Amino acid sequence: MSVGLLALLDDVAAIAKVAAASIDDIAGQAAKAGAKAAGVVIDDAAVTPRYVVGFKPERELPIIARIAWGSLKNKLLFLTPAALALSFFAPWLITPLLMLGGAYLCYEGAEKVFEAVFPHAAHAHEAEAGAAPDAAALEEQRVAGAIKTDFILSAEIMAITLATLPDSSLVGQAVVLTVVGIAVTVGVYGAVALIVKADDLGVALASGTSPTALGAAGRAIGRGLVKGMPVFLKLLAIVGTAAMIWVGGGILLHGLEEYGLGGPAHLVHDWAAAAGRAVPAIGGAVEWIVGAAGAGVVGLAVGLALIPVAGKVLAPLAGAVRGLFGRKA
Repeated sequence: MSVGLLALLDDVAAIAKVAAASIDDIAGQAAKAGAKAAGVVIDDAAVTPRYVVGFKPERELPIIARIAWGSLKNKLLFLTPAALALSFFAPWLITPLLMLGGAYLCYEGAEKVFEAVFPHAAHAHEAEAGAAPDAAALEEQRVAGAIKTDFILSAEIMAITLATLPDSSLVGQAVVLTVVGIAVTVGVYGAVALIVKADDLGVALASGTSPTALGAAGRAIGRGLVKGMPVFLKLLAIVGTAAMIWVGGGILLHGLEEYGLGGPAHLVHDWAAAAGRAVPAIGGAVEWIVGAAGAGVVGLAVGLALIPVAGKVLAPLAGAVRGLFGRKA
């Protein structure tokens, strides 16, 4: 009896070790995938606050909650099943789709740079959106627009995640995609909520009306928040734009390497490695910075090249398709 009990305990311990190893493996894969998608995540966090501009403070958190719920549905109900089906039936499509998403990131980032340098000419190819008739309709319009934008960014995040799991089982891929989808959504929209409400907290602290006001120190912190948040939002937008460009460029370089065109990727890698060796004390940081800069140069060049393509080819084509379906309706 005791021998059988010990054997059973040994089996339970072995199963527990396997389960713990699996959990650690999933956590590691999810962390790796999240790091790969960091640039897109940063951009998602940078883009979202603009959707609550102009609304009353009491509507800001409900709007963010609605966008977050739409984002979670995007990832779990649509993108995760689509990614799993792609992995099972057509894994050869992952790299070209990832490169297409990378090109889109390059275009979006380059367009923001172009807008900053040439603000009057930046969006000549885009039609002006009509004004919403009232606050409720404007909120619906903003939420719908935010969820559509999130769908594109979420698709890129899930594609990057899937590309980091080539040897995982279908179940493993599903678990990691789900974990990444939930973690990214909670992280991004939790951060957005804090960013959006920071200025309200600053006003309350500065005026001394907050229940957590700390006298003169609280008022000083509040004034710092009120003055600092606009600067922080601008900095976040710059970081988000840079992240889009270098992540998009990196995706394109890696994709070309997958198809046997590894020259550009090897060149960037060699330059980064040489720069790292030149400064051994901080070699890792220098190598990363130079590598990101090299990918950023590629991403910016591709993005700038795509701006006239989007304006002169894709936008008119999209307009023609919308008109065709409108006439049919």
